[in-house]
Amino acid sequence: MSRGIDVRLPQVRKLGETSRTDAWWVQPLLTFLGLAAFIVYSTWAAFQGKNFSYDGGGAHYLSPFYSPLLWDPPGMHTGHAWFGEAPSWLLSIWPSFIVFSPALLILWAPGGFRFTCYYYRGAYYKAFWADPMNCAVGEPGFRKEAYRGEKKLPLIFQNVHRYFLYLALLFLVLLAYDAVHAYIFTNPETKRNGFGIGVGSLVLTINPILLGGYTLGCHSFRHLIGGRKDELGGGAGKKAYDCASCLNRGHMLWAWMSLFWVGFTDFYVRMCASGHWSDFRIL
Repeated sequence: MSRGIDVRLPQVRKLGETSRTDAWWVQPLLTFLGLAAFIVYSTWAAFQGKNFSYDGGGAHYLSPFYSPLLWDPPGMHTGHAWFGEAPSWLLSIWPSFIVFSPALLILWAPGGFRFTCYYYRGAYYKAFWADPMNCAVGEPGFRKEAYRGEKKLPLIFQNVHRYFLYLALLFLVLLAYDAVHAYIFTNPETKRNGFGIGVGSLVLTINPILLGGYTLGCHSFRHLIGGRKDELGGGAGKKAYDCASCLNRGHMLWAWMSLFWVGFTDFYVRMCASGHWSDFRIL
């Protein structure tokens, strides 16, 4: 009889070590490139403080990165600002080395919702922190001895996701309003408003639809409308829960489509506002 061999469990893999034979590195690489591209572009766009609204040809488009537009930058009158031009008290406390940008006042809310999202957490933990790079793939050795999960600082702050949900639901309403407003065109001669459709109208309409699919399929939203019950009954509550569950099954797809489209929407408005693109009038 052969003698047994003592093997200490768990067996610790070195960084990147795995017995997998598939191209396991493709998914985290694409995730890294996609998220990095969005972070770079959205940060750049947020610090511009200009070309975020387009009013050519009677259209009224506002970038989702700047909505709601609380104050216009100094000397700018877009017609979208809730409180007009930025007041002197706000400009006096604004850092002098940063261009005043209304986006910096509001982007923390939708950004916080995405950053703490259950799906995105798993995605960027793997892609940016190698925690781990993928299933059954070795991660940095020092982390194995110090793993504390999300129950202690700093990752315990990820639990604020459920509270960011309420802000995300509010932003859905605001962006839906912007989409409706994108169908109101002003006649340059009579100065009267009327119904119209431009390419930008469709771009701004798709944005809250995709964001709605992502937000309303969120795990926290499903938990909220489920009423935190162990067993669901019938009626409207059960149907709403089933609908959220249906969206939740495609949560990753909704997350990526909405991420791409909110960036593209800002890009479209920016290109039109800067004169690089012309908004084609359909109706």
